[in-house]
Amino acid sequence: MNRRRHATAAVTMICALTVLASPALTLQAAAAPLPPPPPKKSLEQVRQEIDGLYRQAAVATDAYNLAEERTKEQSAEIVQVARMIVEGRERIEALKAKAGASARAQYRNGGLPDGAQLVLTDDPHLFLDAAGRLKAGAKATTDLLGEMNRTQAQLDVYARDAGINWTKLEANRVRQAQAKKQINDKIAEAKKLESELAAEERVRLRLLEEQERQRAQTTWLGTGVLTGLTADATPDAKKAIAFAMGQIGKPYVWGAEGPGSYDCSGLTQSAWGATGRTIPRTSQEQWRLLPRVDIKDMQPGDLIVYFADASHIGMYVGNGTMVHAPRPGRDVTLAGAGSMQILGVVRPT
Repeated sequence: MNRRRHATAAVTMICALTVLASPALTLQAAAAPLPPPPPKKSLEQVRQEIDGLYRQAAVATDAYNLAEERTKEQSAEIVQVARMIVEGRERIEALKAKAGASARAQYRNGGLPDGAQLVLTDDPHLFLDAAGRLKAGAKATTDLLGEMNRTQAQLDVYARDAGINWTKLEANRVRQAQAKKQINDKIAEAKKLESELAAEERVRLRLLEEQERQRAQTTWLGTGVLTGLTADATPDAKKAIAFAMGQIGKPYVWGAEGPGSYDCSGLTQSAWGATGRTIPRTSQEQWRLLPRVDIKDMQPGDLIVYFADASHIGMYVGNGTMVHAPRPGRDVTLAGAGSMQILGVVRPT
């Protein structure tokens, strides 16, 4: 009995001690140090991140512009095919009318075909005349049927082409929508990063951007690249340069081709368009399709393509300088031709 009392007392004391100890344990847990906050990015890291976001937006802009160009082409082709289908149907109706006229003429002859009338005549002159008409009529009928078959086959091809073009058109519209979303997302992300900086930091950020461009330009000029480069420009190149220089101060807007704003390839396309020369819409297509020249042979008016993905382009104006539409939030301006990573040079002429 005594043992049972002692055991009960021991259990009671343990429970009491546990209850008393619990707040202390809770306080001790609450007092545990929080994990340190992530280290703040340096301004240079922010600059690089913003620059990367705008470059991604530039790639998406090229995708959007290309999809828009293809959409215009497909729309024009659909209109052309629709016109050919209408003309083909009109041609079929005309051929049917011609066949009907032939059938009515036969009915007026008593329902007898020319061949039967030829057999029934005993006049040699009529026989020869009817034989000639029979031969011509047979050829006309064969030609008529052949033309109807060919026209119908063309209509089938046109209908198939229309279906293919509609499919391509819808695919390009989807690509446009996806690229547009990506552009807006990347620009918004870049603007958010910049907006989180204090006013003084934004000023320093612009200074860092300029210092990076100057560093790249100085390195490029240090290679002696300008040695031997001609300052002469062709008459068309002079016109293109004059146009591009006339746009300085106008804002960059992605997808814009002027006259109030431009993206990088919209500016170069419009400048060369002012000379009567049509060049592709995007920087990637301009790089892919225009004749390439070695940088040691570069002339004013040539287009300099930047970055490994050909996502930016500007126009060389001489003396190591180019004019370009940089990115959202910036205006068309002059800059060092070597202030960014050069992929190559193309010549629209």
